[in-house]
Amino acid sequence: MTAEPIVLMSDRRLLAIPVIECGEPLFDLHKVPALALDARQADPAGAYARLRIGLVDRLLSAQELLPARHRLLIVEGYRPLSLQRHYFTRYAAELRDANPSWSEEHLHVQASRSLAPPEVAPHVCGAAVDLTLIDATGAELDMGTPVNAGPEESGGACYTHHPAISSQTRANRRLLAQAMSAAGFINYPTEWWHWSYGDRYWALATGAPAALYGPLDWHGSAEDGTPGRPS
Repeated sequence: MTAEPIVLMSDRRLLAIPVIECGEPLFDLHKVPALALDARQADPAGAYARLRIGLVDRLLSAQELLPARHRLLIVEGYRPLSLQRHYFTRYAAELRDANPSWSEEHLHVQASRSLAPPEVAPHVCGAAVDLTLIDATGAELDMGTPVNAGPEESGGACYTHHPAISSQTRANRRLLAQAMSAAGFINYPTEWWHWSYGDRYWALATGAPAALYGPLDWHGSAEDGTPGRPS
């Protein structure tokens, strides 16, 4: 039996999925002490620490399902559209330089293994979270690769179900997946750390008729919880 092919973020079906924006605000995770925050992706406005409020409740539910003395470590939530564009364009340029024979269409597909095209990116909607697991001392569990490791640098080990990872890594990823899936999140299979809810990728994976969250244009606000303006 062959493995089911991975649906990438470049899949044209994603753009065909309608978005019925529910209007939920972004919420600052600094106000949720039960969830540990990592500063490696921190930005001056604190966008990285914000998510749609519905996802915050689901993260708390997922954490409750973990064994005692284990917690989620949140690395990045919301990502401004301009930053997503920058990341995607830069990565595509790196791939283009390394593979000059690739067509632009193939380049777009290959770039989407590691970064979502801006027009469908879940982070831009406040609907995705990059995270890992920590133990009682705050040490990260062995997940096989760092968060945000690309396919090239990790030899593909960033793929959630890569066959060459160790048994301990597999067990740790399974622990994360069981908790996140039970809370309603969907994993992007090329990135063990990326989980989303309510975005177009979630809708495609679950068969939902529409996405709940569309892109937000949020640049910081004096009032926490102010919803981003749809872009």
